[in-house]
This record gives sequence, structure tokens and C-alpha cells, in this order.
Amino acid sequence: MSAFPSSWNAAAPQAAERRAHMLARIERLRALEERAAHASAQAGARFAKRHQLLPRERVALLLDAGAPWLPLCTLAGFLHDMPDAEKSVPGGGIIAGIGFVEGTRCMVVASDSGIEAGAIQPMGLDKILRVQEIALRERLPFIHLVESAGANLMRYRVEGFVHGGSLFRNLARLSAAGIPVITVQHGSGTAGGAYMPGLSDIVIMVEGRSRAFLAGPPLLKAATGEVATEEELGGALMHTTVSGLGEYLARDDREALGIARRVVAQLQWSNEAAALDGKARAAINLEAIEPPWPVDELLTLMPAHHREPVDMREVAARLLDGGEMLEFKPGYGAATVCAQGHIRGHAVGLITNNGPIDIAGANKATHFIQWMCQLGHPIVYLQNTTGYMVGKDVEQGGMIKHGSKMIQAVTNASVPQLTIQCGASFGAGNYGMCGRGFAPRFLFSWPSARTAVMGGEQAAGTMRIVTEAGLRRKGIEPDAARMQKQFDAVVAMFEAQQDPFVTSGLLLDDGVIDPRDTRAVLAFCLDTLAEGAARAVRPMQFGVARM
Repeated sequence: MSAFPSSWNAAAPQAAERRAHMLARIERLRALEERAAHASAQAGARFAKRHQLLPRERVALLLDAGAPWLPLCTLAGFLHDMPDAEKSVPGGGIIAGIGFVEGTRCMVVASDSGIEAGAIQPMGLDKILRVQEIALRERLPFIHLVESAGANLMRYRVEGFVHGGSLFRNLARLSAAGIPVITVQHGSGTAGGAYMPGLSDIVIMVEGRSRAFLAGPPLLKAATGEVATEEELGGALMHTTVSGLGEYLARDDREALGIARRVVAQLQWSNEAAALDGKARAAINLEAIEPPWPVDELLTLMPAHHREPVDMREVAARLLDGGEMLEFKPGYGAATVCAQGHIRGHAVGLITNNGPIDIAGANKATHFIQWMCQLGHPIVYLQNTTGYMVGKDVEQGGMIKHGSKMIQAVTNASVPQLTIQCGASFGAGNYGMCGRGFAPRFLFSWPSARTAVMGGEQAAGTMRIVTEAGLRRKGIEPDAARMQKQFDAVVAMFEAQQDPFVTSGLLLDDGVIDPRDTRAVLAFCLDTLAEGAARAVRPMQFGVARM
């Protein structure tokens, strides 16, 4: 194969305009992420007085210095704590991501206890459930740094209580699947939160700081009249010497994290990472050839509005080793692009869109997905579609049944699927291109992504036609000004909801990423998938039980 013959002029005025827009969106993304870090850091003086590390300091000390770190769902809960976009603090009160501890790739989750004392937020719960799902599927040791005030009783929601049970169920499932669950109890774990250490394989507690009890002193007195201190009910010393809930007693946060690292080292799972596919490992070790274009050019390709055309092959080529791609049926269903290539040595199939998915494109994608399943190659979807083609001819040609075949193939694919939402992700195109509802192993968005049942103007135009027809059937002539007001309101509603920062806040992706990081993110995810597939675990009927 040879490098894709790019015709994109990254120095053109159009490219400069797109670059400026993308950089502005990236700046907004980083500002939102920094807002959460800043809000947590405001508790610094309080933590220092207690001789504690801040949550992000804990994560940094746990992880191998200089090793890759993939944060997940950083915008979770954006606009859910409050509707003001300039004041909302994203993150869901949880720090989560995949990183390396003593050379072992792990899922790391930490209570952001600098914000509301680590109280569990609704979207924070959903965030934990998502990363638990990833850890279970990819066989990643699950390390939980806990310090939480539990549920915020002033904002109690019964559905949060009920769904919260899934968190504990997943801990039991992880352990039973042979995946280590390690908890560092930095602070309180009350009521349901006490079951986090209770359902862990290994628990590390901090003397004078860790607390774990089903009922704290106030609830105990209210319920039974009994008076007891926090230390008596659930202190670290008690649990590591009397109840047996804790395995290790640390003097402070630093020692606790050091013990956690030693526990992970004893897993000896870092040795098993070498079991990656031989060819992929060799290519990675030899530093797979980077694409021949500056990575900065990825900022120049996506327009601010989905109506502007994009040759998504230009995007794909800049993600593949050497910019080399073997297009599949390039002359058939050309608006749907299918190609083979490599990402840091990993053989992949890639599907993207240069327009709506028509009958030929749907059949081509179906064929290609099945071909990748036969080869055992993961599939990467680069979404930029306004959906499936509509019109009398395509309806009569069987668009529904052919589109359904593509959705069947995506649903039942036997290989891992990863999705990057680059631009438009509208209508059933979101489904056929492996959107969130189709459980891709990982899904990330660019700041230019837009997700909706249809474009805002299309939706507004549809509503205008329906409303005007309804009025005329009643003998009423539509008022132009009122129709325009309705049109503008529908457009505004759709545009507000399709924004990637909003959809990411709803956990409809695993995070918004800088386009320049896409190749590295995909390579990291492909490494994670390969290691998980090669890892030998020892499932049991039950998780490790505390005796």
C-alpha cells in the first residue's frame, strides 16, 4: 500500500477558518475540565490541615510517572448540577480513567472529595457504572480511591438509591470474573458506601481517617439510642484488627497508595501484557510509521456546520500508519467509505461517511463488517453522517431492509468496535455507524460532533410543514411571524442538545477529545483490547468473600 493521495490544502483560508473554530472549541473543553480541577483544589487548605492529599494528587501518586493516562467521561454531569453553563462543574464528582500502576494497565476511579465532600452525584453514579463495565469487559484491575459523604440527603432521589445497587453488583461481578478489586479507603464510607470496601478483594485503610459503617453515630442514636464514636463503629484500626474488613493499615495517604502499588505489583499482570499479538507488538516496538502529514492538520478538516462537505478519507488517512489505506469497493456506494489499515501496528477496518448512507453504501458496509469479522480485525467508525438516504426511489429500492442489514451486522459483529464522532451523527445513521446504543467498546467525540435525530433546521422545517398543514385544514391561514418564531425555537432546542459538551455531560460518549490526540487514543484503546483478550483470568462462582 502507499500513502493516501491527499488533496487537502491545510494552508487555504477555509482550512484556517476551520482550525480557528476547532481551537476555540478545544479551549472551551479544557476550560470546563479545569473548572472541575479548580473547584476541587479549593479544598486544598482543608486537606492539608488533615495531612491528606487532594484527589488528583492521589491519582497522580498511584499511577506510574510518565506513563500514558486516558481520562474517561470528564464532562459527566455538565449542566446537571445547575443549568448555568458558566457555573456548572463537570465530572460528576468522580475522577476516572485507564492508566498504569507498576506496569499493569488498570481502571482507576477516585472520589473527587474536594467537591461536596465526595457526595455521589447522579451522573457520577452513571460514570462509575460505565467504567466498571469497561473494566469487566477489558479485564482491567479496578482500583477505587474512596472518600465519599455518600448520598446527598438534601437532594435525595429514590431512583439514585435503587440504581446505586448496580455499583455494588458490579464489584461482585468483577471479583467473580477473576479481576482484582482494590480499594483505598481514604475517608468515610457510610451506609451503602460501606459496601465498597466490603465487596473489594483488598482494602487499604488510613489510620485516623478511614471510616466504614452502616450507620454513623447520628443515625445510630436516632435509630437505636446507642451512643458510640466513629472510631468504635468503623475506624481503620478497628477494621484492620477486630472486624477484618481491612487488610492493610497505612499511616497516611502516601503510604496507602504505596501499599496499593505493591499489591498491584504482586498480581504480576504486567508480564501478561507481553501476550499481545506478535505482529502488532513487533510493529509497536519498532514505532509504527506515523502518517506523513502534520498532526495539526486534523484541526483544519471539520467545518463548523454539517452542511459543508468533508472528504473523510482525509481524516482516516491521518490516523493510519503511514497514511496507508486499502479502500474496499471504492467505486461502489462511494459515499460510504470502507478501508483497511493499521493504527500503531494494529490491523483495523475503518468505516466513515462522505454523505448519507444509501442502499449501495449500506450493503457495502454490511459486507465489509462481515469481512472484518472473518479476519478478526477491530472496526473503527468515524461518524460524519446526516443519516440514511430518503426519497421515493430509495424507499422503493428497499432502503429500510438494506439499512437494517447494516444495523444487524453492527449489532452482531464478533470483533471489537470503536467509534469516533467527528461531525454529524444524525438519525439512524447514529445506529448504523455504531453509536452509543450499539455498545462500541469505546466511543469518543470531537468538539465538532453533533448528535441528534436530525439537524435542527430539518426538524424545524418538518414542524413548520406539519403545523401549517394542520392550520389550513382548519381553515386558518398560518401567521408568518408566528411560524418563524416556532422555527427558531425548534432550531435552538436542537442545537442546544446536539452540542458534544452537552451529550458528553449525559455520558453519551466516553469523553470529548482533541482531534490531534485521536490516533494516540485509538492506539491506547486497541492496546487495551488486545491485552484484555490475551489476559488469562481465573473466574469463580463468587467474588472473593471476606472471612
